[in-house]
Amino acid sequence: MLKLARVTPADVVYDLGSGDGRIVILAAQKYGARGVGIEIVPELVERSRLIAKEGEVDDRVTFIEADLFTADISKATVVAVWLTASVNARLEPKLRRELKPGTRIVAYQFPIGDWPPEQRQRVDGEEIFLWTVPPR
Repeated sequence: MLKLARVTPADVVYDLGSGDGRIVILAAQKYGARGVGIEIVPELVERSRLIAKEGEVDDRVTFIEADLFTADISKATVVAVWLTASVNARLEPKLRRELKPGTRIVAYQFPIGDWPPEQRQRVDGEEIFLWTVPPR
């Protein structure tokens, strides 16, 4: 996902529904990016913080206990989602409204509503989709 999104050290990668934090931690470790994980489950937020500390990237990543539908995502330059088709569809208006033009969005397994992706790749039998937020 991060490779398809062309993540660089200049990026701020947001993972919506970040689980154990692996996407933003990897973005920091492998690509030098900063990252923010948004996760509603408190235990997963705590686990993510511990893993980031153990991985020595806790200075580059932040984990926020919040609902991905109400969290502020406006500072993202890359957004990663690995959610269900129905959740992705519900997220589409928020992504289009809150993200700056040029922000890249990557989704694993399911597209985002009716928004046609710019690119799709098959990895390990699953599809990954890429969008760039268009100018307003």
